[in-house]
Amino acid sequence: MAYSELIKDFGRIRSYLRSFYVYGFQHRDDFTRKSARSYDNERRRIESWLGGYLAFRQDENGRRMFFSVDSRQVPRNPLYRAFKTKSFTGWDIALHFYFLEILKRSEPLSAAAITDRLSEMLAGLPGDEEPDESTVRKKLKEYAGLGLVVQKKRGRETVYELAGGSPNPENWREALAFFSEVLPLGVIGSFIQDRLEEPCDVFRFKHHYILNALDSEVIFWILRAIREKRLISFVTTDGHEIEVLPFKLYVGTQTGRQYVLAETRKRGRLFFQRADFIEKIAVGDFYQESPDLEQRLEYFQERSWGVTGSNTEQPERIEMIIEAGPAEFFVVQRLLREKRSGKVEQIDDCHWRFSAEVWDPMELLPWLRSFIGRITDIRCTRDWVVTRFYRDFADLSRMYGVRRYDF
Repeated sequence: MAYSELIKDFGRIRSYLRSFYVYGFQHRDDFTRKSARSYDNERRRIESWLGGYLAFRQDENGRRMFFSVDSRQVPRNPLYRAFKTKSFTGWDIALHFYFLEILKRSEPLSAAAITDRLSEMLAGLPGDEEPDESTVRKKLKEYAGLGLVVQKKRGRETVYELAGGSPNPENWREALAFFSEVLPLGVIGSFIQDRLEEPCDVFRFKHHYILNALDSEVIFWILRAIREKRLISFVTTDGHEIEVLPFKLYVGTQTGRQYVLAETRKRGRLFFQRADFIEKIAVGDFYQESPDLEQRLEYFQERSWGVTGSNTEQPERIEMIIEAGPAEFFVVQRLLREKRSGKVEQIDDCHWRFSAEVWDPMELLPWLRSFIGRITDIRCTRDWVVTRFYRDFADLSRMYGVRRYDF
């Protein structure tokens, strides 16, 4: 095969695309940088991605290729395909993290020493393949060119170390602007933005949860306690004082509210605490994780539909059967997409069962109601949950003047 569809240097392909297919409409004879065969290889590579969008014009100098795209017929930009053909080896990604781990814990090392350290790290992992010193040396040279590592001489030996210094915030203007408005502790990004000559002002948000800024200090202490494995004690808005072991921070995608998953120290109860309901907070002593912590957290999270309920209760089972014919698989696709920790089973050609074990089945009611018109049966180990579902439907029927309903 004369060429490969994958590329390592996008800059070269970008130059070809612009010079020959977008701006210049240059002819094959106009190509002077390398041999004509190189041009043919690149042309065939581009045609393999964009063959359906290329046309040509014949003139006295020969054939000229160009893009021909009808925007009414193309819902997505076909040029994106060029970005999706980057070639890489299995070690391109792995070595990045291994190098950082090796160099941050030691003095400057030679390529041979880094290769030896790498072999030690890989000794306990499955697989016999290991990068040789030549591969390591080439990757270190590439990183030195990118400024990630510093290459210098120590006697007659070449050694490498991580690059120092602090990043220039001017290079992070857009990232800082997005971080400041979207992520927890965005106040940090806001402080850094104040140091810029011209802060970025390009983003607008349909759902902008600005009130989270008020919880920044609480979130800071929670995240610090999670990282350092410390207890935290806090006073809630209703006056309760609680000491807990914090594990994870959750942010609601619908409301933007922030929650901490924690375990009470005295009762060993896992629960979610809203950050905006915390009045005062203090970081306490270090704690030792119990051996079964990961299993308990996984069990708890698998049965958490949202952020209510606790593991002092038994999980409840809830089921819903909906009708969706063979031509309505889009309904089933939505069920599969939104089921979270639940299960979806096909009963027959037209009926599907959704089931889940959750701490609080009431959390599912708003979602279940969105299938009204297709629900043929609904059950729950808590009878009052089903009663509430049908009562709400009866109220809705009366609101819209539906006189006949049978529940």
